[in-house]
Amino acid sequence: MKEWVETVQHMIDWIETHLDQTRMLHDLSEEIGYSPWYCSVLFHDVTNMTIKSYAAGRRLARAAEEIRDTRERILDTAVKYGYSSQEALSRVFKEQYGCTPAVYRKNPVPIRLQVHKVVLLPDYSETGRITKMETSRLFIKVEHIPAHKYLGIWEEKAAGYGDFWNYHDEDDVCGFVTSMDKLAHPIVTAHTAGWKEANGKRFYFYGTGVPEDYSGPVPQGFELREIPAGDYLVFGYPSFDYMTENADVMNAVEELAWNYDPHILGYEWDETEHPDYQRHCPEGLGYQVLRPVRKA
Repeated sequence: MKEWVETVQHMIDWIETHLDQTRMLHDLSEEIGYSPWYCSVLFHDVTNMTIKSYAAGRRLARAAEEIRDTRERILDTAVKYGYSSQEALSRVFKEQYGCTPAVYRKNPVPIRLQVHKVVLLPDYSETGRITKMETSRLFIKVEHIPAHKYLGIWEEKAAGYGDFWNYHDEDDVCGFVTSMDKLAHPIVTAHTAGWKEANGKRFYFYGTGVPEDYSGPVPQGFELREIPAGDYLVFGYPSFDYMTENADVMNAVEELAWNYDPHILGYEWDETEHPDYQRHCPEGLGYQVLRPVRKA
């Protein structure tokens, strides 16, 4: 089973760099070494999507991001991503997102982008797993986050990331959040998640910070909440290898964060109005849990 998932992840990553291919299934089959039929069956079994629909979704998403983030001519973007004309792109764009590319460029709102899938995850059940994690690299620092708004889903039935997706469609939620990437708050960026205390219980939320003056649309199921300025203790571990170290890093950081006495640094927790934030970017900043504090 693991070999199948590895093969499908190879397919996904190959598709990402060949979105302009006109004979995608044929060329993908040659790349992977399986028949087109077997590639299609394997891809669908693992992702629950067809290769055609996934590639079409990624092609349109990449085009939408380029329209949002650059001043390239829409015609050039259409040709770049394999559309026969600007009109062809506009037709599909409006069917999928409810507006034309030109309107979206003027007023980029949350839309459901097809995200780049990741199906190859660390196997935490493997025995003899080797990790290079060094506990000496754990750190604590203080960070100030200015007042902002948070656009996300606050799921009171979920205690953490894995539990959250039992109640929500990952592609839908991540698609909307990804579409907000360039409009997100510069500190509480897209895909910053976290926890909120309520009635003595900590529950999970997922979404993106947005500037304090954000007044755009709110996707169905999302809420827009105002978060006051505050100081945070950041518990973290720098960049690491996701496949071999993720579980150990997350466990170590969270063990430190949830059991730390802030009075050591002259603070006390301030989680009544402020949420706890979670940043997870293994190859970049690493893993961080941020807990709000005030001077003791």
